[in-house]
Amino acid sequence: MALQWLILSYVVAAEVAIALILTLPYPMLLKKRIVSLVSLILQPAASIVAFAGFQLLDIYWKNEHRLECSSEVCTATERDRYEKSIYKAQRNVVLCAAGILLYWCIYRICKYNKDLEHLEDLEKRYKSE
Repeated sequence: MALQWLILSYVVAAEVAIALILTLPYPMLLKKRIVSLVSLILQPAASIVAFAGFQLLDIYWKNEHRLECSSEVCTATERDRYEKSIYKAQRNVVLCAAGILLYWCIYRICKYNKDLEHLEDLEKRYKSE
């Protein structure tokens, strides 16, 4: 069960690196090439949104059907195990939300740069006429 969270954490780390690369100031030619490369990667990478959404649903289902340790019969180790599972679930929710949010940010940054490039091309055409 930990493999899916390991994969998701690596994907989120890669998304952070891509977002940082996209936001750094580069010369226009290099910036256009980076944006076009990331745009090609975006469509296959959209599966991360579905994967993170499914993981969020799984966390929600497990939270609704979790055995609560609130009676006096529970031992200290059972309470610790319960609290640890709650903390892990909260960490995983943050990880899923970060994956979805970072994907959206990368998508919007690429769209913004493509729109900017299109407007610059229009401006060049109007100036040449």
